[in-house]
Parts: sequence; structure tokens; C-alpha cells
Amino acid sequence: MSAKIRLYVEHPLGAGQSLPLDRDQAHYLFGVMRLSAGSQVLLFNGTDGEWLADVTEAKKRAGVLTCVEQTKPLQMPPDLWLLFAPIKKARTDFIVEKAAEMGAAQILPVQTEFTNSERIRQDRLQSHAVEAAEQCGGTYVPEVGDLQKLGRLLDHWPEDRQLMFCDEAEVGNALELAAGAHGDAPWAILIGPEGGFSEVERKRLHALPYSHVVSLGPRILRADTAAVAAMTLWQQALGDW
Repeated sequence: MSAKIRLYVEHPLGAGQSLPLDRDQAHYLFGVMRLSAGSQVLLFNGTDGEWLADVTEAKKRAGVLTCVEQTKPLQMPPDLWLLFAPIKKARTDFIVEKAAEMGAAQILPVQTEFTNSERIRQDRLQSHAVEAAEQCGGTYVPEVGDLQKLGRLLDHWPEDRQLMFCDEAEVGNALELAAGAHGDAPWAILIGPEGGFSEVERKRLHALPYSHVVSLGPRILRADTAAVAAMTLWQQALGDW
């Protein structure tokens, strides 16, 4: 198989299925990557697995791909949400990209009392999740939610979903705490803002029956580092690694 380019598409995939390309996709494949008729690409749409496709028509602003064969079945990630408080633009982008690569099923930006950012570009962050899935070989793209207040999210929390609350004030072993409880349940990981959680938030999170308070070590980590560290610990203990 000569295809090296992976492309996310919003179109059904199956043997013999033809896919029209929009202007941006055609520009990327034919203008940037210099593909032409007869070239091959790998396609995925988040539901039908990964497919090898031939370029059957290549124009400057349009084109057609035709599916040949499935190369991977759909590989769903664990039922894991990542909740994080948005920080500076580049570091927020990093969190979304790494969460998609590491197997989050949903990525939920939350506004806490000390969150610096009051708005996000959800569409831009979703694009970063797509790009991360394209590059890491994934067949599923996690949904990036719009920014919502942490308190409101907790008010409507699903009763069966466990919460790994990463508290910088806590001392302990995150791996043991996480591995010892509710391994077969859906989970979420909560990472706080640069200024940490307020005392009101911390008390509420400690009191929740589904909350599992963990430490990420003796040093206070930056929010983007904490997200990667927490997902690594969770995946090793309860995930699909």
C-alpha cells in the first residue's frame, strides 16, 4: 500500500463508494501534497473505519476519490471525557491535540472560578482534534464541546460516570487510586486552570460521591502537562493501552 496521507471526511465509506472533494480538500491533496489521478489516500469518517481510496479525478478546486478496501476497522476509544480549563491559545490547542491522540472520547472545555479565558473557538479546536486523528492513525475523532461552566456541568452529571479529579493540593498515588475503583464504568478526568481550583470548587469536588481525588506528583504541573500526565495514568490503569 503506497498511501501515506490520511484524510478525515464527512461521507459514508464502503467498497466502490465515490466521494466528491470540496475546494479545501482538493487544494490540500492536489495543490499542497501534489497528488494526481491514480494516487492513493487513506480515509476515515469516525464510523466506518479506515479505507484505502484511489484518486479518480483531480482538479484544482475539486476531485473524486473512490474507496477500494478497508484497511482498519473502527477503533473506538474508552468512554473517557477530558475536562479542562482553557489557557493560552497554543497550549489549549496542545491539550486538544494530545487528548485526541491519547484516546479521549469527548473533550470538554470548562470555565472555573479562576479560568482566564471566557470564550473559545470551538470550531478551531474541533479542527485540531481532526488533524490529530489524521496524524496518529486513529479512526475516531472526539467531539470538542463548547465552553461551559464547571458548576453547571456538575449539576447535570451522569450518576454512573466516575471523575478523576486532579488536585494539585493532594498527595498520593494517582495510579493506585484510579485503578482501585470502578474500572468498568465510564470516566472523566478534570484538569484545573493555571490558578488552580477555588476552595469552594475544591470542597464540592471532594464531596462528590463519584469523585476520585488524585495527585499528579510532588511538583505542580502546567495545565497542558497535567492533562497528558493524567491521561497517561488513567490509560495505564483503566484504559486500552
